[in-house]
Amino acid sequence: MRVAITGGTGFVGRHLDERLRAAGHETVVISRRTGIEIDDVAALTEAFAGCDAIAHCAGINREIGEQTFQRVHVDGTRAVADAARRAGVRRLTMVSFLRARPDCGSGYHETKWAAEELVRASGVPHNILKFGMIYGPGDHMVDHVTKAVRTLPVFGTVGYTERLVRPVPVADAVDVLVAALEGRVEEPTVAVMGAETLTLGAAVRRIARVADRRPLYVPLPVWSIRVLAQLTEWSMRTPLVAKAQARMLAEGVSEAAPHAPELPEDLRPSRPFTEDRIRAALPEGRFARSDLRRVGAH
Repeated sequence: MRVAITGGTGFVGRHLDERLRAAGHETVVISRRTGIEIDDVAALTEAFAGCDAIAHCAGINREIGEQTFQRVHVDGTRAVADAARRAGVRRLTMVSFLRARPDCGSGYHETKWAAEELVRASGVPHNILKFGMIYGPGDHMVDHVTKAVRTLPVFGTVGYTERLVRPVPVADAVDVLVAALEGRVEEPTVAVMGAETLTLGAAVRRIARVADRRPLYVPLPVWSIRVLAQLTEWSMRTPLVAKAQARMLAEGVSEAAPHAPELPEDLRPSRPFTEDRIRAALPEGRFARSDLRRVGAH
């Protein structure tokens, strides 16, 4: 099978690429790093030539310059769908977010939903995989929590009511993607959630314990997390928490909105959020001056 992967140098795309190549499949990695812009229909059509399927993994969780939610999620998906039709690709699988929906006040959520609608209307056989929180080596979840608890003696939790999460190991996410690319996922839109449900606080404490840290946990109002998100988007190369992520954490990430069916039992993620899997995803070091967008700025 020959598979094109948009966002192929990103977190999920990179793991998918490694899995497919290890299984003997041919991949075409598409990203800005490989010289193809996500909204360039002509370049995408050329890249998709001869491909059996496309894994549309491209996405951003914050806007920087020309890389806006509209351009990457909406214009990019429109170009991918158009190029897939022109190239005669037989299947398009899109990575979306569990709670992507319209008219909710979040640019991330709303543009992910708009992208879903473009795929649904594309005329190309497709699957839309609405993932919850995905973790693993190189993620933003375990990585950022670990560096935060290594750097600061206090960790702020979101709100005064515990939100629920169902973390998905990246290995399970890739299993689902491969099943969809192979045509084994019958539903066009499915919710993909982890095998274990726990509170966000419990997840953070588990990560901190594996990182051998015991910070003081302080519940913070949702508005203060949003302020923190804005400040860290301004000041950090990769923010401690992006505004879109603050919205996710405030809502919880344990059920689809709007409703979407779950995968059949044999295709659902099965690996729990264990200490061994967390340990495999732990980054090196802590936050440092090099993480600032402008080193030495005051």
